[in-house]
Amino acid sequence: MKPLYVGLIGFGTVGSGVVRVLQENGDVIRQRLGQELILKRVVDQDLQRERAVHVPRDLLSDRPGDVLGDPEISIVVELIGGQEPARSLILEAIKAGKHIVTANKALLASHGNEIFQLAHERGVDVAFEGAVCGGIPVIRAIKEGLAANRIRSMRGIVNGTSNYILSEMTKGGQDFQTALSQAQHLGYAEADPTLDVEGIDAAHKLAILSALAYGTKIHFGEIYVEGISQIQPVDIAFAMELGYKIKLLALSRFDGKEVEARVHPAMVPVGSPISTVEGVYNALQIEGDAVGSTFFYGLGAGMMPTASAVVGDIMDLARNLIKGISQRVPCLAFPWEELRDHRVRPMEEVSTNYYLRFSALDRPGVLSAISGVLARYEISILSVVQKGRRTEPGVPIVMMTHEAKEGGVRRAVKEIEALPVTVGRTQLIRIEDDSLKDTGK
Repeated sequence: MKPLYVGLIGFGTVGSGVVRVLQENGDVIRQRLGQELILKRVVDQDLQRERAVHVPRDLLSDRPGDVLGDPEISIVVELIGGQEPARSLILEAIKAGKHIVTANKALLASHGNEIFQLAHERGVDVAFEGAVCGGIPVIRAIKEGLAANRIRSMRGIVNGTSNYILSEMTKGGQDFQTALSQAQHLGYAEADPTLDVEGIDAAHKLAILSALAYGTKIHFGEIYVEGISQIQPVDIAFAMELGYKIKLLALSRFDGKEVEARVHPAMVPVGSPISTVEGVYNALQIEGDAVGSTFFYGLGAGMMPTASAVVGDIMDLARNLIKGISQRVPCLAFPWEELRDHRVRPMEEVSTNYYLRFSALDRPGVLSAISGVLARYEISILSVVQKGRRTEPGVPIVMMTHEAKEGGVRRAVKEIEALPVTVGRTQLIRIEDDSLKDTGK
């Protein structure tokens, strides 16, 4: 039987992992496919760099055309990352009739609609399990394992760097900058950590997951995004006193008409499955109407977990080629013509519970002044904590609220910050606790 040929563009960390998996597990891969899978060409700009795996010199090239123009190569693996030239190379490969494997979440979040539409028109597959949660097979689970369900909601930790930082702040009482420096020292955070700590990486993944789960096109630009850089140790301590941990959550819900999609720090109940996810691990909780709650957990990044997902995708596409079929499962889980442009609910219209930490002068009348403003915006207070614990420049007053609309909360906070009895910025952290949903006004 004729072997299947693969071309790899991008021989960096994950690319090296892919080569290693193909080399070390070649026997079991062949046994599972029933056919030989051959890595025919590896392309990278830098062919001199030392790598953890050995590739015969005659397989290496610095010209993407050696993959895109080779008629024997039917599967192209893009692992160079970023927007360009990755986008152009993938589009060119699709036009050449080649099937694609990529782990490039930033590209798919920004240009996925263009790529998937062209793949639909040309009848080729684009597989991207490695783009979300690394080695955890959540994409295949949504596309196939949970296909019988109306997926109602998803919430998860999909960025290991942020989760490591918050875990260290919770465990050791460190401030954000100290925990970030530690993450960088250990290789868990980039020299420029903006994409991770400001929630952008998580939003890329949530945009992809929401499209797969709800049958929409990708709407990355409409996702609300807020990072963890403003979280302070005093908030971690108050959260623990109140029975919560602070996590960077990616959340989405679908009510049949509108999609709610947001990434931000949130308080989750201690003991809940999400709260137990520590360090660089990822987790995703998916609610389906038939299956109920499912929970996926594992390493969400790194050379070998991501390589595992990429090679799994290669094998999936290889099975289609062996059977002479394509698009057995649509790229976005729904046929392209069945995708809908559901409205993404603006953050101001989202309702949830809130933790508000005000800094106020230590004098009588402060509580009544703050609660009076909240009442005018129909924000009901669930509990109040006022302690002598001093934070510069005032004393903290912590309030938890019943469910309230984000827009009203923001306007109330702005008005409270202008009161003569308050000082400094108010800390606002959303609470994701299902047990509070029945205690509303």
